[in-house]
Amino acid sequence: MENKIKKILYSSVIIFIIMLLGFAPTAQKAVFTINWGNMGIRMLEAGVIDKEKFENLYSQRGGLSETNKKLLYGDNNKNLVINSENSGIMLNMLWAFGLSNKNQILENGPMMDPKYGGAGNFASTGGWTLAKGSAMDHYGMHKFVTLTLEQQALVEKVAKNIYRPCCDNSTYFPDCNHGMAMLGLLELMASQGVGEADMYKVALQVNTLWFPNQYQVIKTFVTSQGVDWSTVDPKKILEVEYSSASGYQKVLSQIKPQEQKGGASCGA
Repeated sequence: MENKIKKILYSSVIIFIIMLLGFAPTAQKAVFTINWGNMGIRMLEAGVIDKEKFENLYSQRGGLSETNKKLLYGDNNKNLVINSENSGIMLNMLWAFGLSNKNQILENGPMMDPKYGGAGNFASTGGWTLAKGSAMDHYGMHKFVTLTLEQQALVEKVAKNIYRPCCDNSTYFPDCNHGMAMLGLLELMASQGVGEADMYKVALQVNTLWFPNQYQVIKTFVTSQGVDWSTVDPKKILEVEYSSASGYQKVLSQIKPQEQKGGASCGA
């Protein structure tokens, strides 16, 4: 009961601060158009996604909508838009893609550091329970998208600068579902010719969809410093100072009595 009261008080404080400063949550606009193609079908055929497991998960959430079924079973998903309506299922789809697509970050990056006891010990791998077999049966095993050397270098550069409020690691170390999904998104963007500046812009918009409460707090803090949010450099906001778990906590501590608000879950 005491914890519930604290949560209610906490929410009231945040709402009051946001209203006091003149900000209110706004509906998220479409952020990026992806050529998703038949990626859902390809991941089903490869076993990265088990049809029965995936549908069972969503049956507990009211079932897959016809639009979402097209993401999984459609063969012509062009001009796919990530928005507030589909950001949840796209988190899972991109997680599956980022986990399974063959990439040097998975093969040679921090996930493979022996001190962690193997790549299978992270939330982004052990937490993916919707595959045929284990997640590690598919870890970096499928050539869904192959990048050029220049595209790969761009993905690695950008990934090292993008954090998320649930962890203290960058996308280059995708140890949770959000990190792995962001890696997958960066790979798709690079393969489709998106430049560095636009990658950061899209990444911030997608992170905001996945962590709406946290980024509303960050926006409130930044704007309270006299900065126009529309002029903020997305790369700066995505870096460790604001978007890492520790960076976010520091921001949070400067605008309210310190207490963590529930955020996005690092699970399917």
